[in-house]
Amino acid sequence: MAGNVTRSARRRAAPRPGPGQRQRRPSDWGTLARLLPYLWQYRLRMVLALLLVAGAKLSNVGVPLLLKALVDRMNVTPGDPAALVVVPVALLLAYGALRLLTSVFTELREWVFSKATQGATRKVARKTFEHLHALSLRFHLARQTGGLTRDIERGVRGVEALVTYSLYSILPTLIEVALVLFILGSRFDLGYVWIALAALGIYIVFTVLVTEWRMQFRIAANQADSEAQNRAVDSLLNYETVKYFGNERFESRRYDHSLTRYQRARLKAQSSLSLLNSGQQLIISVGLVAMLWRATVGVAAGQLTIGDLVMVNAFMIQLYVPLNFLGTLYRQIKQSLIDLQRMFGLMDQPREVVDAPAARPLRVDGPVDVRFEHVSFGYDADRRILDDVSFEIPAGRTVAVVGASGAGKSTLARLLYRFYDVDGPAASGASSGRILVAGQDIRTVTQDSLRQAMGIVPQDTVLFNETIAYNIRYGRVDASDAEVERAARAARIHDFIVSTPQGYETEVGERGLKLSGGEKQRVAIARTLLKNPPLLIFDEATSALDSANERAIQAELERVARGRTTLVIAHRLSTVVHAHQIIVMDRGRIVERGSHAQLLDAGGRYARMWALQQRDATLDAVPAPV
Repeated sequence: MAGNVTRSARRRAAPRPGPGQRQRRPSDWGTLARLLPYLWQYRLRMVLALLLVAGAKLSNVGVPLLLKALVDRMNVTPGDPAALVVVPVALLLAYGALRLLTSVFTELREWVFSKATQGATRKVARKTFEHLHALSLRFHLARQTGGLTRDIERGVRGVEALVTYSLYSILPTLIEVALVLFILGSRFDLGYVWIALAALGIYIVFTVLVTEWRMQFRIAANQADSEAQNRAVDSLLNYETVKYFGNERFESRRYDHSLTRYQRARLKAQSSLSLLNSGQQLIISVGLVAMLWRATVGVAAGQLTIGDLVMVNAFMIQLYVPLNFLGTLYRQIKQSLIDLQRMFGLMDQPREVVDAPAARPLRVDGPVDVRFEHVSFGYDADRRILDDVSFEIPAGRTVAVVGASGAGKSTLARLLYRFYDVDGPAASGASSGRILVAGQDIRTVTQDSLRQAMGIVPQDTVLFNETIAYNIRYGRVDASDAEVERAARAARIHDFIVSTPQGYETEVGERGLKLSGGEKQRVAIARTLLKNPPLLIFDEATSALDSANERAIQAELERVARGRTTLVIAHRLSTVVHAHQIIVMDRGRIVERGSHAQLLDAGGRYARMWALQQRDATLDAVPAPV
């Protein structure tokens, strides 16, 4: 047991790599092995595509052979009337047919395998997206949205590029090289094979070495690109803050700094690419000259025909044209692997909160009770937010938690939602205790069933860049228009909605910025009311409302909470006076508990907070001097 406790504490203390931290890059073969299962379900299409690749290359290799036969059959005297008879019409037709078949096989290959490529791309992207949603809040608080979306975007493109280049370019080229070498060795002598192999070997080694050296510039360019994207997205998301402080030039300089880094990396990549291309052309030219010189000597010695010389030249040109793009293909494949590795790296981010192997759905039968039992918790191992917190919310009752900012109130809601987990009572460190809903430890039930049983109105409401109806219906996506309207009426926002030109189809803008704070909060209240869960959490649910609307909505919330288990997290004490029990927290500990009247009679911290807020309310009500 002691060993388990030590390991548990070590896991908590060990730093987790964030989304932007550099990690050891996995091997290329390991990345390909991870991609293979996504393609394997399309294995029949893969086999058919490979057969079509082989057919295309056999047709392509047959073209120089027919060209040789055509040239040799044309060895007639100029002006001889028999020349027209000698012209082999069948060879010409076969030559054209082979050219056509090469194109047909290539197009059929792309048509057959396109479903596999697109299907694998979609599945990898969807799995990455699902995994990101499964990660804990800790990861998402540390992530940078711009770079994260760019990594996913490049990774998705990388899957398609990797499959396309490897199956459509590298593999066909290897097949064609093998066929050409076999024909040269069988029809002539091994000298042609050795010249071709030497040129190919030098070409491939040079390409691989230079491309590997160049990858550092590509990686640096990607990092600078992600950094620029992060800064651009972050600056635009905080547009108002930038304007408030007049920091447009400062943001422009930061963005330009990232672009400058990107430009420098791209310039280095381009100059090294020029070196690569020049070296490849030199190797190809030397190999081609050597082959033609040997064939020319053979023709002069009477050992070869003119058709043989034409065939060798056609083979070499046909062979070196795809090889000329090998550096580009290899670079693209390496880049696709790097992009794919970054996306797989996101999928490798550990899930801090996972369902237990034997987790079952939460059993809910009517109102549920909630119990916090000796809960201690800290976001970091060396800093506690909650310290031995224990309280109960009886079924159908309302319990309010109040206290100064930083007392740990909102952390209670995060733990209840299992955005973070607490360890069992035997564990040591910053996290211990347990939380029970309907008598069940929330770590033993599925997260989905737990969250379906709860509804929250958060303090900071963030809306989707969609319509008002979409954002309200998000509480229950299968709700009818009538149900959406009833929820809006209950949240006192229906009149505002119908006063807008587009009504419920009004776009709220990114993060709901087209709405005021109070309007956003009422939309959040409406979607929670629409969800209609047995357990409600109000985290400063009316903090953005004016006094008149606050009183109206507070009355509506009290009506909705009647008969439901409700946790109210509040700063303004006037919103919790009707709670069955009020818990006062300070620095992560419960310092007082009781009803509103009991706490006032006790004359403790709550009574002082009440007196202070009442005095502030009185001062606010006094009209300012003219």
